[in-house]
Amino acid sequence: MKSINIQQAKTHLSRLLEEALAGEEIVIAKAGRPYVKLVPCTPDRTPRLLGGWEGKVRMAQDFDDTPEDVLKLFEGEPIASAKPRPRRGGK
Repeated sequence: MKSINIQQAKTHLSRLLEEALAGEEIVIAKAGRPYVKLVPCTPDRTPRLLGGWEGKVRMAQDFDDTPEDVLKLFEGEPIASAKPRPRRGGK
């Protein structure tokens, strides 16, 4: 494991990134204390398993049906059961 200070890391960032990709762990220190560790980011290579929720989720028969009161709101018609909102500012 290699330890360097922040100024060196700023100066040699490209080289440090290449070293980290090659497998070396690099610790960047601030005032002599370990601050962060520079390690390569490796993506997960395991294949995804499809169908994990199969048989566990149910969709209602009326899933695609839009309620009448919602349709009226989109068309600009007031709903009979809706109360007007009070205005802000007391006016």
